[in-house]
Amino acid sequence: MNATDSILTPKQENLLKQERQWLTNLQVILSKLGATAEEQQTLSQSIQQLEELFLLVIVGEFNAGKSAFINALLGQTMLKEGVTPTTAQINVLKFGEVSQRYVEEAHLHYLTEPLEVLRHLHVVDTPGTNAIIREHQAITEDFVPRSDLVLFITSADRPFTESERAFLSQIKTWGKKVVIIINKVDIFTSEADLNEVLDFVKENALLLLGVKTDIFPVSARLAMQAKHGQPALWPKSGFETLERFIHDTLDQTTRLRLKLLNPLGVGERFLNQYTDITLNRLKLLGSDLETLDNLEQQLKLYREDMSRDFQFRLADIENVLFDMEKRGLVYFDETMRLQRVLDLMKKEYIQRTFEQQVVADVPQVLDQKVTEMIDWLVNADLHQWQAVTDYLKQRKKDYQEQIIGNVGQNFRYDRDHLLSSVGKSAQRVVETYDKSLEADKIATDAQMAVADTAAVGVGAVGLGAMLIALATTVAADVTGILAATVFAALGLFIIPYRKESAKKELVGRIAELRVHLTNTLTTQFEKELNRSIERINEAVAPYTRFVRAERDKLQILQTDLDEVQRKQARLRVEIEALGK
Repeated sequence: MNATDSILTPKQENLLKQERQWLTNLQVILSKLGATAEEQQTLSQSIQQLEELFLLVIVGEFNAGKSAFINALLGQTMLKEGVTPTTAQINVLKFGEVSQRYVEEAHLHYLTEPLEVLRHLHVVDTPGTNAIIREHQAITEDFVPRSDLVLFITSADRPFTESERAFLSQIKTWGKKVVIIINKVDIFTSEADLNEVLDFVKENALLLLGVKTDIFPVSARLAMQAKHGQPALWPKSGFETLERFIHDTLDQTTRLRLKLLNPLGVGERFLNQYTDITLNRLKLLGSDLETLDNLEQQLKLYREDMSRDFQFRLADIENVLFDMEKRGLVYFDETMRLQRVLDLMKKEYIQRTFEQQVVADVPQVLDQKVTEMIDWLVNADLHQWQAVTDYLKQRKKDYQEQIIGNVGQNFRYDRDHLLSSVGKSAQRVVETYDKSLEADKIATDAQMAVADTAAVGVGAVGLGAMLIALATTVAADVTGILAATVFAALGLFIIPYRKESAKKELVGRIAELRVHLTNTLTTQFEKELNRSIERINEAVAPYTRFVRAERDKLQILQTDLDEVQRKQARLRVEIEALGK
């Protein structure tokens, strides 16, 4: 049977069960948010302490008289007193049939004494909050979350020092009930001096804690003397009011109320802390999603700009073929006439003049324009990678400057590591980008595609020369036409017919070449543009998956935190109503 079972009503027992479940649920949620082992341990201790006696924790600076105060409160010297730090560990004073001290841990000692007051509560003596040995202060700070009520001892000769202010602020974050004891008031010779210190402490306590606090001016030294043969000093000690508060105000119901409120305060601290962390993470992920949307918009605009520019470049290439077609028509009109019938019989002459006057520098011009197009495509791809790299770098810098507060160590590390990894991947692509190799690959693919479509072989000639080779066969087809007929028939019928036939075939062949070339270049362009965008998307994909998965997870956890917070508020109302 635990320490609270014997005094709980069914309603109180139900509240206790609800609170245990609430703390357990909170532990599960916080573990998903990356709560530290120490934070989880603190919550576990809070659950455990629901089963224990009321814990009265005494804190304050060394030399404020904590040990003397506890001795006076208990009516006997259980703790060593001194002007230098004498407590190097937590001392838990509890009821026992015999007086003894036993060590549970290096910094946790238990002292038992057959005192009636200790049947209902445990008293905890802590190292000074301003101890020279920082480890001692850490011990005290670690034990405070376990307390059900904190008695904060300050000395009348130096009330509310800076270290005391700092420590009280920390206690406040745990949601603890605090009672302030002003010790050593016997140093004052006038009521005015005492009231001045009392007003000073009241004012500062209200500012620090945000609520009105019980304050008791006492003299532990006079109280101890009064309990050991000098009863006349008892009224001056101020202990009567304090002990009445402890024995009467802290009755069974009040102690239980504080006992149940204590874990709520601890849980509320973590709840607020991790609610802020969750909101900060969601805020950060919102910026990440904005980054991803901006990258997606950049790639969309990149595709649109590239498609528009490609059409202009393709039109330049088509114009070269259109100009060749015009020259071809003029050539046939001027060459295929009766007056030049002797020239028409010379195949080599026709081919040579056709190449000189019609083809001219078209292969070189086509090759140059296709090369320029490929270079443009390769450079645009590289520049887009550079834009992505620069954008990610800038966004990361902006986040580091703008994000305020802790967003969770693991989350921040994972996100920053992933963002850096994506940025480095993009930077690596930029640094190792071989423009010549990329251009050669695209050119070869385009040339092969044209060759396959037009059913011609691919040699060492360029793309333009390969295409024009198909067109020049038209010139060869018009030779040798005199061998099959007589002169008159040639002049009247054959030459005009063959001229129109050659012109029609030339127009058709060049149109076919234009379709082959534009279709091939368009297909190749779309292929390379898609490849470029897909490579960028693949590089950013881990970052994208992380952001969206974390957002979905955090939105669920935020809903859970909201529900836990609502449950905590209901529990607090019910617990605070106990005994009222």
